[in-house]
Amino acid sequence: MTRTSLVLLAAGGSFALLAGAYLFQALGYPPCALCWWQRYPHFAAVPIGLLALAVRGPLFPILGSIAASATALIGVYHTGVERQWWQGPASCTGSGDLGGLAGGDLLAVEGPRIVMCDQVSWELLGLSMASWNAILSAVLVVLWVLAARRSVSRVV
Repeated sequence: MTRTSLVLLAAGGSFALLAGAYLFQALGYPPCALCWWQRYPHFAAVPIGLLALAVRGPLFPILGSIAASATALIGVYHTGVERQWWQGPASCTGSGDLGGLAGGDLLAVEGPRIVMCDQVSWELLGLSMASWNAILSAVLVVLWVLAARRSVSRVV
């Protein structure tokens, strides 16, 4: 594969994962705080990919691999929180602060919907969205690294 095709696949993969996240949100699966954290590196990876297409060299593919690594690691962390392997942020787990909401707010039919980070809202093949993000983002890391290696082999 060429450097260009690897960059397109990697940045396009981040775009596709973001599109999937927003599709699930539109279908009634609002994101928790950790879900949002997983999106931020993808938001960075897409323009990094555009820059990598415009500027030769390994810098932007390396930055893309860092972004993909970050979201993969956040996905692993989120998976561990969902499976109670470790504690998550107190603000979005069952043991945490509910952001100043009173008991009546929690019982209100039309009140704000609280999405807990330690609850799995959707699964496929026993894996949550956070787990799938971690796995697919790890694949994106490989694509970015291959693109960076193609960049170095052309420079040398």
